[in-house]
Amino acid sequence: MKDRIIGFDLARAYAIFGMFIVNFNFSFGSVMNPTDKVGQLLNIFTGNSTAIFIICAGMGVSLMTNRTDYTTQEKAKLKSKILKRSWFLFVIGLLLFNWWSGDILHFYGGYMHIAAFLLFIPKRYYLLGAIIAISIFHLLLLIIPITTSWDFTNYRYLDFWTPLGFLRNTFYNGWNSIFPWFSYFLVGMWLGKLNWQLKNTKRNIFIVGLLFFIFIQGLRYMVKQHFFSPFWSDYIMAEYFPPYLPFIVVTLAFAFMAISVFMFIGEKYSNNSIVLAFQKTGQLTLSHYLIHLTLGMILMATLTGKNYTGLLEDEQPTSPIYILAFSFIFYIFCIVFSVLWRKKFTNGPLETLMRKISG
Repeated sequence: MKDRIIGFDLARAYAIFGMFIVNFNFSFGSVMNPTDKVGQLLNIFTGNSTAIFIICAGMGVSLMTNRTDYTTQEKAKLKSKILKRSWFLFVIGLLLFNWWSGDILHFYGGYMHIAAFLLFIPKRYYLLGAIIAISIFHLLLLIIPITTSWDFTNYRYLDFWTPLGFLRNTFYNGWNSIFPWFSYFLVGMWLGKLNWQLKNTKRNIFIVGLLFFIFIQGLRYMVKQHFFSPFWSDYIMAEYFPPYLPFIVVTLAFAFMAISVFMFIGEKYSNNSIVLAFQKTGQLTLSHYLIHLTLGMILMATLTGKNYTGLLEDEQPTSPIYILAFSFIFYIFCIVFSVLWRKKFTNGPLETLMRKISG
């Protein structure tokens, strides 16, 4: 389904650009309540880009398993393939964690591992599973303080490499812990089962996203007008960490709108050279994720004369406009790299390695 694939990859291309901004800003900028307009613009990408990145991962799994006539043997083979990919991402992510403390790949591997056992259930259960994942997180909030083991002076997790700390971080209070972030993956699996060739699908998903987005923004406007108690105000206004329900809903809503628009663009302009360049970029998001956290961070540190630590910036913050410009230029480099690479190879470097291992 050509148009569907193009729109899906465009969404991934957008998500990886947003993650460039978020991660460069985290390590070199000022993410704590910036007052200038550009700094506030950079913070808009926080959460939204990660949400789309994870949702697209779920959609990708659904697109791999979207037939209705698989034999038992074919189902077992697909399950095995996804399990192997989940282990690959988990290991790569843990190795990367030593360099980049905000790694998402090992969580990504965790999502895929669970999803491998849910591949062929009716799609309505994916939404039910998303609700359960969010509910479990909120129940855990009543049992374990969300700040457990966090050092918020530099956002270091103190006992990550202990059995208890690792489990707590992975399932509850890590950057993208299974609960509640697996809900995004499950919503992505549900979206991947929809027929995006139908005009109504794009329209309806966009409208649903718009309505929920307006609803949460309305609540946040009411917070600014002091309609709620301090507890509920903090709950409604929370961003990324802790990922409370309003944050989850508003980022899902934004993702619904963005993905619908990208699906429309992919269908409308499927032969446009610029659109196809972005499509190729989206097809290499896993490689771009690794490249920007290694080469990108080294380049940024060199250009700014700073010491990269993989933790929250503890030196004089780099100007937001500089971070935005660097992210944009680095993204252009990634687009050019993607176009040139895809002329000779079917998949990106890391994607190829993953496929060789998983089959």
